[in-house]
Amino acid sequence: MKEARVHTMENIVSIKDMPTEFKIALLNELGYNSDGVYVTDKKGNQVLDRYTKDPVKIDNMAIMPGSTIILDDNPLSIIRYLDEFE
Repeated sequence: MKEARVHTMENIVSIKDMPTEFKIALLNELGYNSDGVYVTDKKGNQVLDRYTKDPVKIDNMAIMPGSTIILDDNPLSIIRYLDEFE
């Protein structure tokens, strides 16, 4: 029998209120960058949310626990991520 995993808010650390400079430093450590508004890859291309295909803004980004996947923090993307990686 497959064991169900429960995701709780304890597993997620909010970066919403962190200074932009800290977010950019975190992105750099993960192999990304930012133009100050959008999350970019190292070539300067905007990173698109893998589910909505919208550019991810640094103020709305979510880094999923245990991964380097950057998403927009909208409910649709979060739910689809959990469905895909559970």
